[in-house]
Amino acid sequence: MTGPLDISTARRRYITVCALFWLPLGLSLAPLILLLTERGMTTATIAGLFAAHSLTAAALELPTGGLADVLGRRAVLIAAGLLNLTALVLLGLGSAPWLLALGMVLMGAGRALSSGPAEAWYVDTVHADAGPGADLRPGLAGGSSATSAALAAGTLLGGALPWLLGIGPDLGARLREASSGLLLPLSVPLLLGATVEIAFVLFVMTALPEPPRPAAALRDVLRGIPATVVGGLRLGGRDTLVRRVFLSAGAAGSALVTIELLMPGRAAAVTGASESGAVLFAALACAGFICSGFGSHLAPLTARLAGSGERAVMVSLGAGASGLLLLAATAASTGAGALALSVTGYGLLYLGFGAAGPNQNDVLHRRVTSAGRATALSVQSLALQLVGALTGLVVGVLPPGPVPWLLGCTALLAGSLLWVRRPIARGSGEAVWSGHRHGGTLEFHAPQRQE
Repeated sequence: MTGPLDISTARRRYITVCALFWLPLGLSLAPLILLLTERGMTTATIAGLFAAHSLTAAALELPTGGLADVLGRRAVLIAAGLLNLTALVLLGLGSAPWLLALGMVLMGAGRALSSGPAEAWYVDTVHADAGPGADLRPGLAGGSSATSAALAAGTLLGGALPWLLGIGPDLGARLREASSGLLLPLSVPLLLGATVEIAFVLFVMTALPEPPRPAAALRDVLRGIPATVVGGLRLGGRDTLVRRVFLSAGAAGSALVTIELLMPGRAAAVTGASESGAVLFAALACAGFICSGFGSHLAPLTARLAGSGERAVMVSLGAGASGLLLLAATAASTGAGALALSVTGYGLLYLGFGAAGPNQNDVLHRRVTSAGRATALSVQSLALQLVGALTGLVVGVLPPGPVPWLLGCTALLAGSLLWVRRPIARGSGEAVWSGHRHGGTLEFHAPQRQE
C-alpha cells in the first residue's frame, strides 16, 4: 500500500466487511434446525452438532486471536471466510451425520478466526492515519449497526425463501426432484450464504490493505501464539479497565443465553403451537437485531450525554438489565398487557447491548496496542461464550417462571455496576499496554504513565 487509508474510507470498508461476514449467518439462522430435522437428525443429534460448533469456537478463540496478531488481520479473515464457505456448503447439501458435524466444526473454527481481526484492522488503520487519539466510536458503532442490519435482513430472507419456493409453480419440489433429494428448499438460504462468503473473501483480499509484517517461519509463528495468548490474558489481570470490559462481556453472554434458551418456548406459548411460535420468534429476533443496530448508532450520543464512554457502558447495560427485569416480571402472565411489556423488555435489552458495545470496545482499544489488539478482542469473546455456556447449564435446570430470567438480569446488572466506580484518568499511571515482537513472539511491557 502506498499510505494509510483515511478514516472515512477505513470506516466504509470496515462496515462493509461486517455486513458481508454476518449476512450468511443470518441467512442460516431460521432454516438450519429445520433442515437438519428434515435430513433425519434427532433432537439429541442436533444438540450435539451445535455443541460441536460451540466447543470448537471456544477452544480456538484465543489461539486464533494470537494468530491474527502474528500473521496479520487480512490473512486470518480470508481463512475465516473460506472455512465458513465450506461449512455452509456441507450443511446445505450434506445428509450424513459426519458431514454435518464437520460443517459445524468448520463453522465454529471460522467464528473463532473472525472474532477480532476486522475490528483490529479498522483501529490500526485509523490510528495510522489520525494517531492514537482518534475517535473510534463512530466506526465501531457503524460496524455494530451493519452487523445487526445484516443479521436482521438475513433472518427474514432465510426464513421466507424456502416458503417462497413452495408457492406458485413450487420450485422447491422441482429442485428436490432434480437433485434426487440433495438440494432441499431449506438448503437454498445456506447456499446463498455461501455465495455471499465468496464476495466476503474477495472484498477482504482487495479492500483491506495492511503494512507488511516481518517475515516469520512457521515455527516462529506457532511459537509466538502462546506468548500472545498469555499476554492477552494478563491484560485482564493487571489493567482495571480491561478487566471491566472482559467481565462485562461475560455478563452480556449470560443475558444473551437466557434470551436464546427461554424466548422460543415463550413465543410458542403465546401462539399455541411450535410452528407459529417459531415464526413469532423469527420476527422478534429480527426486531432485536434492529434495536441493537439502532443502539449502536446511538452509542456516540450516549457517551456524550453520559459524560464518558465508561458511564455510557454503565447506563446501557443497566437499560438492558431493566429489559430482562420486564421479561421476568411477565414470565407467568398472559394477556395483551403482559405481551406488550415483554416485547418492550426484549427490545430494551437489545437496545442496551447495541449502545454498550462500541463504547466498551472504545475503552478496550485505548488500553492495548496493535500488537495485542486481536488477542484482547478474542479474550472478550471467550468471556462472553464461557459465561454464557455456564449460565445455559444453570437455566436448563431451573423451574419455569421468573427465576431463570432473573438469573440473566442479575448478571447483566452486576456487569453494569462494574462501571459505577470512578473512571480511571489517563494520567493516573495505569496506562496503555504496549508490546513488540521478537522472532514472532509478542512481549508485553508493564504500563507506562500516560500523559
